[in-house]
Amino acid sequence: MAVTRRQREDFATIPSAPTLEPVTTFAVQITEWKREPFERYFPDRHFRFLPMNVGEREFERVWKPRILAEKDAEFLAWGPELPGPVEALAKARNIPVTFIEDGFLRSARPSRTPPLSLALDGKALYFDCRHASDLEVLLKTYDFEADAALMERARAGITLLTDSGISKYNGARRRTAEEVYGEKTRKRVLVVGQVEDDASVRYGCLSRMTNNDLVRLAASEQAGAQILYKPHPDVLSRVRPARSDPAEVAHLCEFVTESLPLAEALRTVDHVYTITSLAGFEALLRGIPVTTAGCPFYSGWGLTDDRQPNPRRGRHLSIEALFAGAYLLYPRYFDPETGAQTSFEATVTAIRRQLDEPQGLGPSGPQWRAWGPYGLFGWRHLLTAFVTPAIRKIGSDRDVEDFRADPIRFFRTLSERKYRIIGRILYPFG
Repeated sequence: MAVTRRQREDFATIPSAPTLEPVTTFAVQITEWKREPFERYFPDRHFRFLPMNVGEREFERVWKPRILAEKDAEFLAWGPELPGPVEALAKARNIPVTFIEDGFLRSARPSRTPPLSLALDGKALYFDCRHASDLEVLLKTYDFEADAALMERARAGITLLTDSGISKYNGARRRTAEEVYGEKTRKRVLVVGQVEDDASVRYGCLSRMTNNDLVRLAASEQAGAQILYKPHPDVLSRVRPARSDPAEVAHLCEFVTESLPLAEALRTVDHVYTITSLAGFEALLRGIPVTTAGCPFYSGWGLTDDRQPNPRRGRHLSIEALFAGAYLLYPRYFDPETGAQTSFEATVTAIRRQLDEPQGLGPSGPQWRAWGPYGLFGWRHLLTAFVTPAIRKIGSDRDVEDFRADPIRFFRTLSERKYRIIGRILYPFG
């Protein structure tokens, strides 16, 4: 049976709580810098944040009794899975679980700032192709054709997004495709690289597929075309490790290593190859054919060339219906200052305004104090001038901005352990 307009708000929500008795939400795998925004975004939840990487012994001794003592507890988990002991307790006691991830419009620039949208799912995260997420169920059952107002809003939303040049992450250098790619003389194919050990690849692609494999696939199928390979920015900046050596496919493609906004990166492209990247969906919005090696949320609906079929989906959708489900119905949008829920349109406008006024993108830097985590008389502020060149050399302009804004948080949230250790040595407090 098709889902109606009245039912759409049932998707992607944490279960409702009585106003006078807020549900106690035990939040799992939420890094420290994300906790304050969550408390503002969900004022009706009473959060209890479990330590990152909580061990089984600590969970059994400290947290399990606290959870069982609550009458209406729930779990909120960042990422596609719960830690083993938490999952076992949730199943044994039938405790509700909601998975959470950044939405499809993240921020004015890719940095450690509060997300402007969140995807909340009571079944599985949208990139986990092994299970039917709330988003997949919505896309499979919602009666889009009967909701004329929603479809009109979707058409306007696609125009707003593509005309504005806004993407999930923003803030790349303002360069043109011609400056980076050169003059276009033949068919142009873009291979979108990803972080190969990222959850979106591990959970969204059932067969092993590397970026190099994707380049080889594109080169074998697009004879005579200009093959452009754009590695993921986090791989280029060495914030995340590469699992395949681009040098092995250098004879098949041209590397795109310069920073380029996604909208501009797609402007002169005739075909896109990706594993599961959201860039594939943004290419669809621009009428560009897309080949998916994995099974992202936007494949299986008759709009993409799928190399990993998903028999669960089996419905043909228009691009407007797919956009309406993914961008208008599924995620929640937030004002990062007030924490109030807002709309897709307001979020695009806010990002555009921040990009046009760079001074509003974030704090200028940690305030100087004569004591505290930056050392006696604040001497560790002097490290910024010496460490910044090293960050720029091994990272990117984005990393430099994040480091200058908050050196301690910058190092604490890096995925590479060796860099976190360096951060602990430079900034042992805070």
